[in-house]
Amino acid sequence: MKIKKNIFTMIWTTLSVVIFTLTQLSICQAEQVSEEPIANIPEVVEQKIVIRNITFVDPAKKKKSTTANLVITNKLFDLVTQDDIDVGHGDIIFDAQNGFILGSLESGKIANFLILDVDPHENIEALLDTKKHVLLAIHNGVIIRNNLRAESNISALAEQKRVKPKRTGWLSYTPPPIVLPSNYKDADWIKFDNDYFSTILIGALALDRQSWESQDKDSLAQVGDLQDFNGGEIRALRFGIAGAIKFDKPWIYMITGATNTFDKGFDTNTTDNVSFMDWRLDIPTIYNTTLSIGKQKEPISMERLMSMTFLPMQERALVSDALLPSRNFGAVLSGITLNQKLTWAGGVFNNWIEDEGSLSENSTELVGRTTWLPYLSEDENELIHLAFGLRYSNAKEGLRYASEPEFNKSTTFVDTGNIDADNSVTYNLEASWRKGPVWLIGEYTKSKVAADYLQNPELSGYHVSAVFSVTGEMREYNKRSGTFSPLRVARSVEQGGWGALEVSTRWSVFDGSDGGLAAGDTSILSVGFAWWLTPKFNVNFNYRWIDLDRCSFISEACNLQGRSSGFNTRLALFL
Repeated sequence: MKIKKNIFTMIWTTLSVVIFTLTQLSICQAEQVSEEPIANIPEVVEQKIVIRNITFVDPAKKKKSTTANLVITNKLFDLVTQDDIDVGHGDIIFDAQNGFILGSLESGKIANFLILDVDPHENIEALLDTKKHVLLAIHNGVIIRNNLRAESNISALAEQKRVKPKRTGWLSYTPPPIVLPSNYKDADWIKFDNDYFSTILIGALALDRQSWESQDKDSLAQVGDLQDFNGGEIRALRFGIAGAIKFDKPWIYMITGATNTFDKGFDTNTTDNVSFMDWRLDIPTIYNTTLSIGKQKEPISMERLMSMTFLPMQERALVSDALLPSRNFGAVLSGITLNQKLTWAGGVFNNWIEDEGSLSENSTELVGRTTWLPYLSEDENELIHLAFGLRYSNAKEGLRYASEPEFNKSTTFVDTGNIDADNSVTYNLEASWRKGPVWLIGEYTKSKVAADYLQNPELSGYHVSAVFSVTGEMREYNKRSGTFSPLRVARSVEQGGWGALEVSTRWSVFDGSDGGLAAGDTSILSVGFAWWLTPKFNVNFNYRWIDLDRCSFISEACNLQGRSSGFNTRLALFL
């Protein structure tokens, strides 16, 4: 019986391939003879075809089928996903009505397939009489037979806005630090899924090459010889797992780690080989809110919440690194309201689990952030984002504000030293305007330190950036977290495209001298260029001119105006 089954499988597979090939050839010949154009299909050189609700059947598991959406871009097979697909006014859109697909789907290759109205694995008649059962036929990326009705672009766009977004994907307020892939092809080794939970592997590697180009004598007196920091390093080596526990409302979990010396802002003074950056559980609660528990980012500042590897610049602005923490242990309750135009998040943090001492002996922080979209165009191409964040710390473990000058391979440029304070209050203001490929960003941060012996100093700073996607891609806005997504790659080099090119510039200022503190004042001008060859591979360059007003660490000289500049190259690879 097993031999007969294998023979039947071989015959069925061979018959499928032969019939599919002959069908395509016959349809091509028929269409070449016919002088009637295919209705509703405009003849354009560049186009995107979106086909919704296609049924995919695994021949090895005949009872297991999946419904998903398919995208063809410029005749090339581009994407299969169960996520909603953004459509534009120039796209061709079909509803496959749960039809069954037959053909080869290989990313970046010319699309060739049929969509049938019955499952060919269950009813072989569909292969013997494709003319009767074909819903859509695509040969060499071109529609050669169509029995589906094309959806109106206007109605599809309206429906896309009308339908309430599903609670799928990442539910927590802060997005994961490494991109979570939503589509896989021949990548079973990085994912696991069953009826109870799912798991995927996530990882990123960033390699830097630093070169300090100039330094005057005042800068040399302030911070020493910067040439000592020239060279390469592994800037980031991160890894972890993430997934869902499949309750009626799935719980999302994530555990990520990194080598200590390769990441700024988390446990850099420890001697362990590995630090766990995030270990967090996100639990959906009532009224469309989410409770996030564990080690995570505090909900303040878009620049802090977004992953460093997806920012327009290689490093965060100096004021963000100096005044705002990276991660902490606590609980955050977050939600979204006003038709997804207002988000809110609030949390309490105390790192007693990882630090020595009890809850009362460690610093406790109360942190909150709210974001608002005062303007969002109908097609969501243009928006204005505003946000306010507030952070209070009882400073039980003391305070210290210090940072490098937006280059990781550098000595510390500003440093308050240890501060014995009663408490601190930090304010953060955000504003962004995005229109298509253009994005303007600004943040202002101020920390008020309650320390009478230092005349209660106030430290502050701001940064303003202008970002432009040369290849025309637009950064999507995450309405749940009030942050922007990584730059999408419309057509990668694997698909014969140029990838995505983004240029940016940033002006950042930090005032670290007030009251009895003389940490140093800086102003930094940066220019950057990022080239995403694929969604998983990035090459980028940053150049910075740095002014530092600070006393010398070497002598008693003050009122020094040090100037320096440098260049850094980074390669980033994602799992």
